[in-house]
Amino acid sequence: MPSLRNCRHPLLTALILPVLASLPVTNASSLAAADKEHFLQDLLSRMSLAEKAGQLQTDYVGSEANSRQSVKAVRTGQIGVMVANPHTPRARLREMQDAAVQSRLKIPLLFAADVVHGYRTIFPIGLGLASSWDMQAIAVSARVAAVEASADGRDMTFAPMLDITRDPRWGRISESPGEDTYLASRIASVTVQALQGPILGASDSIMACIKHFAAYGAVEGGRDYNTVDMSPLKLYQDYLPPYRAAIEAGAGAVMVALTVLNGTPSAANREMLRNTLRRDWNFQGLVISDHGAIGGLMTHGTASDARAAARMALDAGTQVDLGDSLFGDQLPTLVEQGLVPVGTLDAAVRQVLSTKYDLGLFANPYRRLGLARDDPHAEKRLHRAQARDVARRSLVLLKNRNQLLPLEKQGTIALIGPLADNRIDILGSWPASGQPEQAVSLRDGLKAALGGKARLLYAEGANIADDPQVFQLLADNQVAFDPRKPAAMLAEANAIARQANVIVLALGEARGMSHETASKTDLDLPLQQRQLLQAMKRTGKPLVLVLMNGRPLTLGVEGEMADAILETWFSGTEGGNAIADVLFGDYNPSGRLPVTFPRNVGQIPLYYNHFSTGRPFDPERPTPYKSFYFDTDNTPLYPFGFGLSYTRFELSHPTLTSQRLLPGQTLRASVQVTNTGPRSGETVVQLYLRDVSATVSRPLKALKGFHKLMLAPGESRTVTFDIDQSMLAFYDQSLRLVTEPGWFEVMMGQDSENLLKTRVELLPARN
Repeated sequence: MPSLRNCRHPLLTALILPVLASLPVTNASSLAAADKEHFLQDLLSRMSLAEKAGQLQTDYVGSEANSRQSVKAVRTGQIGVMVANPHTPRARLREMQDAAVQSRLKIPLLFAADVVHGYRTIFPIGLGLASSWDMQAIAVSARVAAVEASADGRDMTFAPMLDITRDPRWGRISESPGEDTYLASRIASVTVQALQGPILGASDSIMACIKHFAAYGAVEGGRDYNTVDMSPLKLYQDYLPPYRAAIEAGAGAVMVALTVLNGTPSAANREMLRNTLRRDWNFQGLVISDHGAIGGLMTHGTASDARAAARMALDAGTQVDLGDSLFGDQLPTLVEQGLVPVGTLDAAVRQVLSTKYDLGLFANPYRRLGLARDDPHAEKRLHRAQARDVARRSLVLLKNRNQLLPLEKQGTIALIGPLADNRIDILGSWPASGQPEQAVSLRDGLKAALGGKARLLYAEGANIADDPQVFQLLADNQVAFDPRKPAAMLAEANAIARQANVIVLALGEARGMSHETASKTDLDLPLQQRQLLQAMKRTGKPLVLVLMNGRPLTLGVEGEMADAILETWFSGTEGGNAIADVLFGDYNPSGRLPVTFPRNVGQIPLYYNHFSTGRPFDPERPTPYKSFYFDTDNTPLYPFGFGLSYTRFELSHPTLTSQRLLPGQTLRASVQVTNTGPRSGETVVQLYLRDVSATVSRPLKALKGFHKLMLAPGESRTVTFDIDQSMLAFYDQSLRLVTEPGWFEVMMGQDSENLLKTRVELLPARN
């Protein structure tokens, strides 16, 4: 993984250098020379029970009326952490911090916010960032987010979201890094490093609070907040590693999930919080509940009342109460009655105070708030060049029949679809402070790219969904519906299409359809959109389908109708320009899928690294009494790791420096990659390993490495991977991380399905 301290990416380097120069500023009376532990112990000894409980309590910065109540609560020591709405100005936060420094003990507030994929400059959603398979691009997005959010007074973000998920019915897959443990772990590490920067206490770094611990992405049926029930072996092997990678990268905080994991709600899961997180992983940071998770213990039926919920959560290791008031209301009395040891309370309070210390807030409570006269102007802080570069790296070319793409900047182009001129949805879910009026729609991007060289026509063609009522229960329902009848909209689209040489059709989802609470049982395009696509196909014109969505869709027949398909996810502030860059060939697409696309919902869960069965199905020799669906093609529509380019790449057969590997040694696997096409481009060479025989069942393949590289036409380069014993390790039935001697398949390719194979034998350790 590239070090952020030694980065060669120019956009990222430009963002890191100011951080290195941004050491905490202190004076003779500051805490820079004070012993941290002595300071914390002294402060803790002077706190009342109510003030201690207050440090574990959160509040939301809201309206002016609510702010007056919050100011009073802060001034009396009842609040320790404030959650800031993305649009809350620094002046409102400064008012809260003023109240904190006027409190009896002058303990500063910590301001947290959801900065998920950008703050003012919005980058692609999590699934889109993962599609880049480009760790430096992901680091750029996180560093920009930290710079912008810290300039607005935010000290911590509830990000990155690291929930592995293999069910696209779950709306929050849009935030996820996808289905693969290794890819997600790489993303976890680089994102934490970029958010927190080389110096956590610097004014333009923010603390990462990783979420949602643990296995939130495995909710049954893809239904949000539902139960998670899985074997410990699967939990440790597949779902926990990304969280651990983030912690090893230095993440300062962890948010517990709202869900039950194997029978125990996460906010009261002592085994996960005290044993796995603290004891086994040596996590030294802060543990925060998700919104309402502690009160949820009563709803889950594991706590009889508020007192029990507060006691259970604190005892399990949850240290900050987000969205409830249970810690503040219940803990002082519980301690006085001897039902909660004061040492348990003190440990949690010490952790909150330690976090504030590490963020530099005791040295300067206004470190990220600054002075009123310096409050920044939003537009001047947009990082458009970075947003455009990262967005185009995230786009995945799924289909390109007869090399229709890239398009020529000539003739007449019909741009049609409910997402074609849409500046709201292109920002995606959780867009923080992103402003739709500052976003570039696809129509904006195409118009700018054409520069008058071609005629661009536009029609909406259909509404984004068939019925406005569908959005009533969604968390984000900012959708504009055209009141015209579908037939009238379709007629307009047909009239526009008949004038064009090529049709670009922008279809998919509203951002609220791939969001928290937005679980679905149907992953097809809405009916109006399907009818629009069918009508455009009947014109006989070349048809480019641009998808904007937060989850894999089951494209089916509609996918066959399109001549080219570009998956753009929700690509952010500069999305329209980035998509135009790819459509016209100013950028050669290089994204790869971080999730499998099923053919239909009935195949879910469908993911590349599944186990074999005792009766595996062979599609080339189909027979009964095998594990398969008889009514569909059993392969994915598009496999994990898949993505096309405007050029072609060929890989040689992989070679190994040795066919045998001794414990403690390393061998090198190599493959030669050649660009055999007409233009420069990037590809992602992927390394997969398979344990042929082990004491527990192992997946048919598992991603263990990848390299993204640029090649000119005709250029060849050798890509190498070092393979050591740790890459062959797995958890056994006793949850011990082990390696076992035997044969392993080494596979390389450009996606998870089309792989070249060789074998290596891991030898037993020598006596």
